[in-house]
Amino acid sequence: ITPASMTIIFLSITIGTIMTMSSSNWLMAWIGLELNMLAILPIISKPKTTRASEATTKYFLTQAIASAMMLLSSTINVWQTGNWNILELKNKFSTTIMALSLMMKMGAAPIHFWLPEVLQGTTLQTALLITTWQKIAPVTLMYMISNNIQPTILVSAGILSMIIGGLGGINQTQLRKMMAYSSINNLGWTITIMAFSPNMALMNICTYIIMTTPIFLMMTNMSTKTLQNLSTTWTTSMTMTLSIALLMLSTSGLPPFTGFMPKMLILNELISQKLTTLATLAI
Repeated sequence: ITPASMTIIFLSITIGTIMTMSSSNWLMAWIGLELNMLAILPIISKPKTTRASEATTKYFLTQAIASAMMLLSSTINVWQTGNWNILELKNKFSTTIMALSLMMKMGAAPIHFWLPEVLQGTTLQTALLITTWQKIAPVTLMYMISNNIQPTILVSAGILSMIIGGLGGINQTQLRKMMAYSSINNLGWTITIMAFSPNMALMNICTYIIMTTPIFLMMTNMSTKTLQNLSTTWTTSMTMTLSIALLMLSTSGLPPFTGFMPKMLILNELISQKLTTLATLAI
């Protein structure tokens, strides 16, 4: 890919996300997401391997289905209310489909199966882009409609994401798959608290992005793709290996690291909302 086409691609990804975040109309939000999705496909398929082609196809099909669900949801809502406004999503059926489509776009459970596979088939830089930047637009839309979504749906998907993300990551030797399950787990926390405190959900996802970015950048710098590679980098770059280990502990939410702060605040909010059972499940 030439520098000029790369510039156009990255510009499209940026514009697509900003368009979705700043729009108040479902059609404009949808166009932004489509622009974003179409622009990232050449980046995923850049390595000329079978795995990369497979990852591109999986990503495209999943995002296309999620976009179709978004259109269906917003169209049903327009029939009912006569309004394309994002904040006017009043129909319960529409809201449920919209929530599921946004979860699918983010890669949250139970529609998460594409995420580990896609990350495994791409480069570390592309994996970074998918786990961070590509989540901003759907999370923003979910934030906008969080008042209208039934808390049961969000909480169920959130708890399921936490469980799948936690258990799925244990069994992995590939660092990209491990980071994918870490992403699913973190989305679980974000979605669970979205029903009760949307601002806290935004804080959680921002903290996750800030912590994940240096992990991927350091893994790219050291060309580590498996746990075995990571264990041998200790001899060549002790500082970087130690930094990755500490950042991973932080991402998992271990005190006294930064990643523990949003999780502690989320648990505090759940307990104050008289959802002690839910807080216990989250732990």
